[in-house]
Amino acid sequence: MDLSDILSLSGKSGLYRSIAQTKNGIIVESLVDKKRFPVYVSDKASSLSDICIYTNNEENILLKDVMDIIYKKESAGACIDPKSDEKKLKKYFEEIIPDYNKEKVYVSDMRKVISWYNFLQVQGLLKPEEKEEEKPNEETIEKTEVTEEK
Repeated sequence: MDLSDILSLSGKSGLYRSIAQTKNGIIVESLVDKKRFPVYVSDKASSLSDICIYTNNEENILLKDVMDIIYKKESAGACIDPKSDEKKLKKYFEEIIPDYNKEKVYVSDMRKVISWYNFLQVQGLLKPEEKEEEKPNEETIEKTEVTEEK
């Protein structure tokens, strides 16, 4: 799942796609209404690929990996409603990330992650990365054949 060109802008709802770079910022396009506008260096823009969820161990989990987990759990379908009550959200989050840090990850964060997932799923932007199977290259095959002939 490549979330590197999808941005969240502080103070604005929704998600945006980075379209072009200017000398003092970037041009973004709203994923909802396709309107384009500039985002300057002074604005707070966060790429979804840079966002992490706090866990109880030293390594935090990337949002991309959380999206992959939800995608697999829900069989590429939508997940729970982000407006569900706090208990349901916490239980769901505990199912997908059992060791998330309960002190640092707030219910508002859970709502945001779940709403982003549902939005990206509806837009068709959630596609798991296909892991390339290790295919032996031609040199390896030729060396194996030559060795077997001797």
